[in-house]
Amino acid sequence: MDQPKRVLIVEDDVDIADVLSLHLRDERYEVVHSADGNEGLRLLEQGGWDALILDLMLPGVDGLEICRRARAMARYTPIIITSARSSEVHRILGLELGADDYLAKPFSVLELVARVKALLRRVDALAKDSRIDAGTLELGSLTIDPLAREVAVDGRRIELTPREFDLLYYFARHPGKVFSRMDLLNAVWGYQHEGYEHTVNTHINRLRAKIEADPAQPVCILTVWGHGYKLAAGSKEGAKDAPDAAPKDAP
Repeated sequence: MDQPKRVLIVEDDVDIADVLSLHLRDERYEVVHSADGNEGLRLLEQGGWDALILDLMLPGVDGLEICRRARAMARYTPIIITSARSSEVHRILGLELGADDYLAKPFSVLELVARVKALLRRVDALAKDSRIDAGTLELGSLTIDPLAREVAVDGRRIELTPREFDLLYYFARHPGKVFSRMDLLNAVWGYQHEGYEHTVNTHINRLRAKIEADPAQPVCILTVWGHGYKLAAGSKEGAKDAPDAAPKDAP
């Protein structure tokens, strides 16, 4: 029998943590809760976690520092940030530091549990795909190592957040294939929720800023008007899209 997934919750609101722990245990996850940033970091450093649910406002070490420390560790741990800090700046900062997802308080506990399940399924699927692929992927100027989770453009290593890497890797495994934003939400984020399509646009723009010579004239990640996005199949096809242009597949 498979070992249960281990989830660490670092959250100083005991009521929220108790309800969330109850629902996660109902899904057969092993859950440990810490209400203090210092203790939460110590538990995280012990290793062996399959997911981290992390508040930003904590006594002791704050959530952003814990996220930063987590991404400096050798073992990749999926991170979902939950915080009353709902501003775009804090959301982007959390994602820049390597968080996989972000939910602003107040949030639906059931939605958070669903996102944890989707995130763990996605991580398992990508790990399996990486083991199958094993080798490095090369498409034009891009070099992608799925096992090391490293990307280079013309031999220069590019720093990507975990979600940016997953999105680029998914494109690279299907070069030339067009995906709508809802397709990408389902495949890369692990869920389909109307209203979240802008998340895909944001990540596409950020990827273009990192891997394109001129993000305003992308030649790697292309917009296919009325349909979605695709990764150029090893050739520099060029595009007339602006980096903030979005395909017309939103409801």
